[in-house]
Amino acid sequence: MHPIFVNPDEPSVPILFVTAATFDKATEIIDDRERTFLRASGYEPKPGRYLAVPGPDGKLAGVLFGLETPDAPVQDPFRPGQLVTLLPPGTYRFANAPHDARLAALAFALGAYQFTRYRKAEARQVRLVLPDGVDGEDLTRIAEGVALARDLINTPSNDMGPAELEDAARALAKQHGAKADVTAGKALEKGFPLVHAVGAGSAREPRLIDTTWGDAADPKITLVGKGVCFDTGGLDIKNDTGMLNMKKDMAGAATALALAHMIMARKLKVRLRVIIPAVENSISGTSFRPRDIYTSRKGISVEIGNTDAEGRLILADALTLADEDKPALIADFATLTGAARVALGPDVPAAFTDDDALADELARCAAVENDPLWRMPLWRPYEAMLDSKVADTNNVSTGGHGGAITAALFLRKFVAAKSWLHLDIFAWTPAAKPGRPEGAELQSARALYALLCARYA
Repeated sequence: MHPIFVNPDEPSVPILFVTAATFDKATEIIDDRERTFLRASGYEPKPGRYLAVPGPDGKLAGVLFGLETPDAPVQDPFRPGQLVTLLPPGTYRFANAPHDARLAALAFALGAYQFTRYRKAEARQVRLVLPDGVDGEDLTRIAEGVALARDLINTPSNDMGPAELEDAARALAKQHGAKADVTAGKALEKGFPLVHAVGAGSAREPRLIDTTWGDAADPKITLVGKGVCFDTGGLDIKNDTGMLNMKKDMAGAATALALAHMIMARKLKVRLRVIIPAVENSISGTSFRPRDIYTSRKGISVEIGNTDAEGRLILADALTLADEDKPALIADFATLTGAARVALGPDVPAAFTDDDALADELARCAAVENDPLWRMPLWRPYEAMLDSKVADTNNVSTGGHGGAITAALFLRKFVAAKSWLHLDIFAWTPAAKPGRPEGAELQSARALYALLCARYA
């Protein structure tokens, strides 16, 4: 069980959730002395507004915390997670129901996360009695997956190269009794030429990490994660602003590993495969160049229009490998395009699929899990933007429009399966929000986990 959760018999301080609409009714349960203090404090039940109510002995008797009204145009089910950074050390319980008790409890666990590898921080001593009917074991699996992804993404590239990403995958495989195979260095040239080409400019050997778990007779689910451990842009070098957060360009791999942890810990009835092409896109005399042409694992020749569009190249070989196994579902995760962020901002990943039923089911799960995403079109007429005069395709489009769509269409060339899902993620919280500290973030994985649980639990 996650250390933030405690058993119901432990003494605890009540948290009373209030809104502008429910304030009078909700505060009927407090006594006259507390009501007098409440009036004197001038407290207003606005979202995120917190009030500590003292008891006769001076100790904390209770807490009031404001939420959005149910009809508010903007609501955050993770709002109660803000309390983790506000409350004094102690054990607390929900005195009444927030808008969603399960998500509120999860937000407590996610809000308690701290990245302490390089700077010590005092651990938060806030504990929560699990609300009735909430599955603490499943919340723990989810919170562990989120923490795993955040830790990997937050780690700077000097300590998170392709070899260290391999170590993380092997450690997860060992934890769950999975099998991990790795192809590295020159051995990639034959089977994974695009992965080799992208990683050739770095002294840190590229690799293809292939992990399998579960009964071979169960439905096959394959996760693919972009593992660019640092992206200079290659010879088409990024500017300083564009390069600043490129330690997170392996967030697709971290997302795949986090989701894999949830799946394996839950022991879903699936045959799970996780494929991670891990590289550093660096600059040297052996870097791949604009106008180079490589023949991919699938046999499609690719002209390099821009070396800063490297993620789709390594994913192309990885998706080809995934597709050869004919799984029931292929899902890839990648910090792939700035165009997706221009369209949808940092909070909402772009989702691409030809499977309408999958898209509808995933959208419902995303709403329930407070893990937003938005379906974007695989608009086939835009494939012409990827034409090359000397190869089967270019890795970038002409014209500068629809960049997220054309990137997804490029990947589509390497997948035959209809049930393929591509998620273009940001994996970063620019400014802290309830349950989401500033820095690395796991996006879209909780929604897909809910979908897989509904299908295969």
